[in-house]
Amino acid sequence: MTKQLRVGIVGATGAVGQRFVQLLDGHPWFTITALAASDRSAGRTYQEATRWILNTPMPPSIAEQQVLPATAEALSGSCDIIFSALPARTARDLEPQLAAAGFPVFSNASALRMEPDVPLMIPEVNPDHLALVRVQQKRRGWKGYVVTNPNCSTIHLVLALKPLQDAFGLDKVMVTTLQALSGAGYPGVPSLDIIDNVIPYIRNEEGKIESEPLKLLGQYTGQGIDFADIRISAAAHRVAVVDGHLEAVVVQFKRRATLEEVREALRTFRSVPQELNLPTAPDPVIVLREEEDRPQPRLDRDAGRGMATTVGRLRPDPILDYKFVLLGHNTIRGAAGASILNAELALATGYL
Repeated sequence: MTKQLRVGIVGATGAVGQRFVQLLDGHPWFTITALAASDRSAGRTYQEATRWILNTPMPPSIAEQQVLPATAEALSGSCDIIFSALPARTARDLEPQLAAAGFPVFSNASALRMEPDVPLMIPEVNPDHLALVRVQQKRRGWKGYVVTNPNCSTIHLVLALKPLQDAFGLDKVMVTTLQALSGAGYPGVPSLDIIDNVIPYIRNEEGKIESEPLKLLGQYTGQGIDFADIRISAAAHRVAVVDGHLEAVVVQFKRRATLEEVREALRTFRSVPQELNLPTAPDPVIVLREEEDRPQPRLDRDAGRGMATTVGRLRPDPILDYKFVLLGHNTIRGAAGASILNAELALATGYL
């Protein structure tokens, strides 16, 4: 791939915006040429406007870039595509404005995920859904478009479910999440709320986990998505881990399967991003652990440079069919890395 695209990041100073900056530094296809944020940050250098919270240094090439206002007018001419790390409320208004102005927008925000003409994408799961952008452009009269990635827990759950759905069909899924603090953004959950504690409620989280997989695992019809016929029950909890969402999953299949068949389906799963050798794509997609006490956030969240999903404790379930534990990095594959992989797929397949 020789084409180099200029990229802008809106919401660049926040936690997910910083992760975009970190992951795009040195990217072979994309170069950061515009950073945009709220009015209180606009006009300052990125270094002045940002409280950097990641464990790698702020890229020197980015530190002195001036932060622009987060408007289509301010970004015009400065970049070819946009990555959105906006809060949902802001994204609902701004992302359509950016798309109408001609920008392809790859969004981590939840605002437009379930819109009928907006692709909700995991490239290993539903690469064909990217064609929905042409329907979106025609219906809305946009020169650009919006592509979204799912909730940070949904992504890793669906990466594990996809090979099982393909091989055996899914009837029921029950999932209990133990979600990291970074999923709440920065500064996130107050320390006196989470130390020596587990919070058994995350606003709007369970609904996203129960609904988004049905769109992701659905069928593209040429005009929209027929949702998958799967029943999903989710319970979400916030725990005192910095990065890495752990999920305990129980599944019931539509066809009988042996334990070894389930192992093989997970272990051998590859898809379009791996075949295209996209820069951010993990290979293997799923890391299957055999130890009785894995995966663990501290040990496994960086698998595949934070882009893989780790599955362990796979065993029969006495009520449904099988159960397992999965672990994934919530701000890399669960947020910024997911949007970047979506953009890589769009570039490799002619949508950019």
